[in-house]
Amino acid sequence: MQKIALVIGGLIFSAAAFAGTSDIRAANNQISIQTISTNVDYTETYGGAILDTETGDVPGYAVSISTMTGDNNRYLEAEYEHTNGTTNYVGGLIGPPATPYGSVIGTDGATMTNYSGRLGRGIVLDSTQTDSDLMFMLTPYAELGHHKWDRAVNYGETYTNDYFALGLLWQASAVNSKLVVSANAMLGSTFRSKIVVNSGAGLTGFSGALGNSTFYKIGLSADYPFSEHFHGNVGVDYTSFDYSMSGGVPAGAGLVTFEPSSSTIYTTIKLGLGFSF
Repeated sequence: MQKIALVIGGLIFSAAAFAGTSDIRAANNQISIQTISTNVDYTETYGGAILDTETGDVPGYAVSISTMTGDNNRYLEAEYEHTNGTTNYVGGLIGPPATPYGSVIGTDGATMTNYSGRLGRGIVLDSTQTDSDLMFMLTPYAELGHHKWDRAVNYGETYTNDYFALGLLWQASAVNSKLVVSANAMLGSTFRSKIVVNSGAGLTGFSGALGNSTFYKIGLSADYPFSEHFHGNVGVDYTSFDYSMSGGVPAGAGLVTFEPSSSTIYTTIKLGLGFSF
């Protein structure tokens, strides 16, 4: 009788776990398209002084596909983002004669492209809840991604970098609510950071490596199924990384040009629809 009770208890435990995680798994098995807006907060510095900044909201779209399959909840996700718009430039002239930060104000075009891939495994944290309780899932993962920013300052500058990060995806859902709330955090490093500066009107173009830095990203999101297959979702991501100063490049007449150090912060708001499969 004791063995039978243990078997029945195990079956009940498994059924509760499946019921509690079915909404989370549905949220993690879908194709989604979103309208996004990325707030750019970019600052170049040299010797502790600000040289120039780019700020503003740049609109765009994102497409993603994710799957969570198998008894071990294997998790895969791929995402592509594209934004295109303008940012507000504040800076100064290099000279001669040089002018201070804030003496030049303008608007620059900005196009940003990001894509990434993620691999992880979901772990059920609590499978003993009643119908009114929450089910939690924690998914550790590794992510590899690429970032490109076409900055229309001067005659055009293009910044690119790859990154590798380890992260945790925390998700919660009440059995009867269908709403899935997610919190995400990752920490890693950029690599292969590079700049290409176009030449024109006496400005010497060059390309060079930029120093790598710590990369981190945190985010919150929510997913709700309007029907068995169609979902609505909303979220916000906060991303931060730096570029170190490039090496010097001869610019003629005994002059040397270089790209100064910079810090980049992106805050991206997302709103979209998904199809669960």
